[in-house]
Amino acid sequence: MQTHFTPAALADPHIARSEKILRTCVHCGFCTATCPTFITLAEENDSPRGRIYLIKEMLENERPADAATVKHIDRCLSCLSCMTTCPSGVHYMHLVDHARAYIEKTYRRPFLDRTLRSVLAFVLPRPTLFRLALFAARPIRLFAGFIPGRFGALFSMAPSTLPSPSPVDRPQVFSAQGERKLRVALLNGCAQRVLDPGINEATVRLLTRLGVEVTVVAGVGCCGALTHHMGQEASGHAYAKANIKAFMREKNQNGLDRIVINTSGCGTTVKDYGYMFSDDPDLATDAATVAAMARDITELVEEVDFTPSGEMPTLRVTYHSACSMQHGQKITRLPMDLLKKAGFTVSPVPESHLCCGSAGTYNLLQPELAESLKIRKLANIETTKPDVIAAGNIGCMVQIGGGTDVPVVHTVELLDWATGGPVPEALQPLSLKARISEPCDESMA
Repeated sequence: MQTHFTPAALADPHIARSEKILRTCVHCGFCTATCPTFITLAEENDSPRGRIYLIKEMLENERPADAATVKHIDRCLSCLSCMTTCPSGVHYMHLVDHARAYIEKTYRRPFLDRTLRSVLAFVLPRPTLFRLALFAARPIRLFAGFIPGRFGALFSMAPSTLPSPSPVDRPQVFSAQGERKLRVALLNGCAQRVLDPGINEATVRLLTRLGVEVTVVAGVGCCGALTHHMGQEASGHAYAKANIKAFMREKNQNGLDRIVINTSGCGTTVKDYGYMFSDDPDLATDAATVAAMARDITELVEEVDFTPSGEMPTLRVTYHSACSMQHGQKITRLPMDLLKKAGFTVSPVPESHLCCGSAGTYNLLQPELAESLKIRKLANIETTKPDVIAAGNIGCMVQIGGGTDVPVVHTVELLDWATGGPVPEALQPLSLKARISEPCDESMA
């Protein structure tokens, strides 16, 4: 793509990097075939190619964002399916992140939109506040259908029950069983530890059982993804900086081999810390070090030689690959391979490249589009006739779980179970309970 940025504009390193990304695009349109919003809306400006043109025009002319541009950028899920498809290697993620930050600096949103975004950005990254907000929302949830627009969608997603905080999420060290292979820090997240603390508990059990010492580091919190992808660059960077400093302090004082992440959206962001702070002379080296240490839980399990402890029941597991996992981190077959090794019968979801509609805060900010994508995802899942749905991202689990009676569990919960851990809580009260004692027919695995 030909660009015409002024030398003065290119002196801004953000503009200079975006200009290089824009020039990589060759207008081929391959991205339109895999973009969920283009497939749903059939609107060029709601395709990656269309958004790239909008971003180019906005940045090149150094003009404030207008309502039309904002509408189409807001509709982008940041699922990054276009990056997997693109034959030219256009780094759309960095481009759209820059565009969102530019929009937040140059565009004043309508009051209700501005208010909702401010509430989400303030509440979601703070576990204690998020928990209190969910408790407060529970009675309103019953009347969510009568509340119009985004606020109705917000209250409708409040869970009817909420698990208690887990002691696992306090700063501490969990010793490895047997000979220690690695020492890792667990990024225990923000929203996940409120919505499903059992995921972190299963992660700690599994890793320590496999010979990994796990530490929960004081000072580590939200990875910054939630606010970063809303265009609130200063807030996202502040969370990231706090994590980088805490992880590096732990590494320098006590030693640290890896950082393990069991929420794929967080993993994509932490692995991008090096790029995020590449212009910061005080933080660039440490940010790159932290990014290089980051591993998804499935990557770490493979590294330490996962071995199941016995036969598992005959369960059909449909694996949903989160966009941040397959497109953001390029982890595709590994989770399914581990589940098969554990003894389950595993199927991918048809049209697995298409987003479920969760996408961080997307299902709260774009509820109609998110619901359409969820319905499509669930229809594809149903064709596999699953007993269990597995995923590696809490947002996807909540989104998919809100539209099906099939239990949805984290991949790590099944791997923990396969190595001697407890039956995942989501499987215990259901009709599957009678089958849990049945050994798996090896011919089906």
